[in-house]
Amino acid sequence: MCLAIPVRVEEIIGAETAIADIGGVRKEINIALISDLAVGDYVIMHVGYALNKIDPEEAERTLALFAELDELSQKESIEASQ
Repeated sequence: MCLAIPVRVEEIIGAETAIADIGGVRKEINIALISDLAVGDYVIMHVGYALNKIDPEEAERTLALFAELDELSQKESIEASQ
């Protein structure tokens, strides 16, 4: 299964590359498929490629859901090991 995730553009470093924040990790991504991108924009990223811009509120809701899933997963893992 493939998963595309919302990431925030932190820095544009070239015509086709930018630095994105991915859960606190900064990673270089390819932005060649998106025009008029600015620092602070959210994009959907899949395997290192920004596919399209996403509404900031929608991105934040999606990231919050991912964080909640991670928290539940960790809780289940702890309970299973007891």
